Amino acid sequence: MLLIIGLGNYPPRYKDTRHNFGFLAIELLAQKYGLNPWKEEKKFFGSTAVGQIKSHKVIFLKPETLMNLSGKSVLAVKQYYKIEKENIYIFSDDLDQDFGAVRFRDKGSDGGQRGLRDIFQKLGTQEIQRIKFGISSEYRSTMPTEQFVLSKFTSDERKKLSGIIEQGIEKLLAHID
Repeated sequence: MLLIIGLGNYPPRYKDTRHNFGFLAIELLAQKYGLNPWKEEKKFFGSTAVGQIKSHKVIFLKPETLMNLSGKSVLAVKQYYKIEKENIYIFSDDLDQDFGAVRFRDKGSDGGQRGLRDIFQKLGTQEIQRIKFGISSEYRSTMPTEQFVLSKFTSDERKKLSGIIEQGIEKLLAHID
């Protein structure tokens, strides 16, 4: 069984913000594979969808905690389904990469991404596979970091989102046997 997580900020007022790149990616992946509808799961502190990718049963998770507390949700699902760390994948935003960059990492630091940091702390490891979507742009220097990550994509960026997310999905699928 695989656990695929999309990081983002809850509640819905943050829907189209840079920090919600992970939510956008996991929603597109779930739609692409025709997974069951999202179901709010209080015991998991988030919403889940269940389906299959290749030969694997997959649990998709969108934590409905604040981004910085995502580990609580991930840990609850991991423990409930007894999922090994090697079978966990995370979609997240990356402030240190330019908008449009897509990077796969199988271990390493959180790079300042507090949602990842909380997950690593709760799971006790940084060896979690992740697909990181760059969000940095020329606007980053015009506002504080917290305000920037919670800002909405520009109209030009919105036009490119699905193509960028498709690159991330391809990177994920290349690592799933």
